Amino acid sequence: MILNGYVYIENAGFKVHTHQGVIEMSVWHGTLRKRKLSGGKKRAYRVKRKFEAGSFPAETTLGEPKRRRVRGYGGKMKIKVLTDKYASVTDPKSGKTEKTEITRVVKNRANLDYNRRGVITKGAEIETGLGLARVTSRPGSDGIINAVLIGKEEKS
Repeated sequence: MILNGYVYIENAGFKVHTHQGVIEMSVWHGTLRKRKLSGGKKRAYRVKRKFEAGSFPAETTLGEPKRRRVRGYGGKMKIKVLTDKYASVTDPKSGKTEKTEITRVVKNRANLDYNRRGVITKGAEIETGLGLARVTSRPGSDGIINAVLIGKEEKS
């Protein structure tokens, strides 16, 4: 439907043509609602905007280092870690930080599916060469895996 130079909806709401260009809307963080509290339908008072478009999570896993640069709000370049095998692990007792290889993902309490698949998110427990560590950074947003040692391996 073309009205005032705008093409409003195409392909059941997945693509929106506006004065800002074509917007992919598979993930959308807008405030428009489909129904009123009474159950009646609401009419859209405007089109979806580019700044409301979201993105899918990075779901970082173990593997060869692979990153993706994504433009964020305000032109900020966000680096998403897709796969990585190294983490910057800090020992809270000595205060020293060391880049070590991740052996495996022990536990991820964020999501049962992430736990099964070995996805690394903030709060996930990973096994490194220094011992057991908890991830403190957000790999999908920060572009790096930082962790704090929570259990040290005994060296004999």
